[in-house]
Amino acid sequence: MGEMTVTTLEGRRRPTTSPIAGESDDRNGRNLLRRLRTPRRPRLWFEILLIAVSYWTYSLIRNAVPEQKTAALRNADWLWDLEQTLGIAVERSVNHAVDSVTWLIVGMNYYYATLHFVVTLGVLVWLYRRHPGRYAATRLVLFATTAVALLGYYLYPLAPPRLVPGGDFIDTVIVHNTWGSMASGDLKNMSNQYAAMPSMHIGWSLWCGLTIFALASVPWAKVLGLLYPVATLVVIVATANHFWLDAVGGMICLAFGYAVVRLWYGRLPYALPQHVEPVAVTRSRR
Repeated sequence: MGEMTVTTLEGRRRPTTSPIAGESDDRNGRNLLRRLRTPRRPRLWFEILLIAVSYWTYSLIRNAVPEQKTAALRNADWLWDLEQTLGIAVERSVNHAVDSVTWLIVGMNYYYATLHFVVTLGVLVWLYRRHPGRYAATRLVLFATTAVALLGYYLYPLAPPRLVPGGDFIDTVIVHNTWGSMASGDLKNMSNQYAAMPSMHIGWSLWCGLTIFALASVPWAKVLGLLYPVATLVVIVATANHFWLDAVGGMICLAFGYAVVRLWYGRLPYALPQHVEPVAVTRSRR
């Protein structure tokens, strides 16, 4: 019934599309879109492979962005002047104050180097185990946030405060001989040093914090979730790896990630069902 013919006045027969076939195609398209939007149970090995390949690709692209040193330093001077105009240019004071407390700044160096990855992976594992119905959508927020950040690295190269000549910032990793930054010390050649805007330390930590706050069942976990991005903000400034406004850039990228998921699923990821409904299997009788 997909096609019918019509006889014209000349006696010729020509094919015409059946309305039923068109309706069927539209229905199939809607069903396909509905299936794509329906949360599914995540598969462990696929997720491990996906996250590994995605982070490798992100690192590869980020580091492949040309290190536009002149433009990065010029943008850093402009951003620093803007913050001074706004009255929020306190990064240098924070950097010097925290650096005077050795145990504190050394701890922040290691915080910067490790928790960015450890906590993010921990939240993904927690989602996978406890909230499988929300896992894919929440993971999509993280992926979309990270993807749009790559545009920022390319379009707006920015030197971190510790690399600004005459800025009087302290590179705490070099001074205290720790490995708190991939862009300092012996590891600096492995990372693009002029990709400070936006700050994915803030983008990822705020993603973690909001996810924990929205889904954790105990109050103390919710509080810790909110404190994590705040602590991260202090760390990235105290170690002179970012300006305050880099953090704003990370927040904007995260907002984009949530917008993508809101458009795709029709709701925020935390409003999706916690568990995936089992798929009913029907057998046709002959």
